[in-house]
Amino acid sequence: MRRGEADRARRPKARGFTFVALLAAVAVITLGLSVTAPTWADKARRERERELMRIGELYAHALADYREGSPGGLKTWPRSLDELALDKRFFGVRRHLRRLYPDPLDPARPWGLVRDLDGGIVGVYSQSTDRPAADGPVVLGDLVLAPARRYCDWKFSPKDPT
Repeated sequence: MRRGEADRARRPKARGFTFVALLAAVAVITLGLSVTAPTWADKARRERERELMRIGELYAHALADYREGSPGGLKTWPRSLDELALDKRFFGVRRHLRRLYPDPLDPARPWGLVRDLDGGIVGVYSQSTDRPAADGPVVLGDLVLAPARRYCDWKFSPKDPT
């Protein structure tokens, strides 16, 4: 017997059982992920929606605070969102927001702005056209959002923006 033939005779013949077991394991893992992935996606969407409501409410309160804190008798709205983070109408530092928060649904896209006839900002909204998970009206303290078909339908503005 030659040297190579003896080695082959001692080894068991490969029948592909490991490969079949690996394919079965991949199939089971894929099936499990296909069942749980929609649940994870829905949970992430609801978390982003809650964050949108929290930040939108912060902006609505900051806009009301800016207007109510206007020096003198003339109540004005800010011309840009930067004025909420640093109000330059006063000698000292006055902030209505700690910082400008991005839209949690699409951080790369700026907030949509609701303006009055004079160009002041009276509200903000997300520019996302996705469908919200919340059905019906949403109550956030003194802020009530009407039922919406898209996130961009929710306008976060103080209760009385006039």
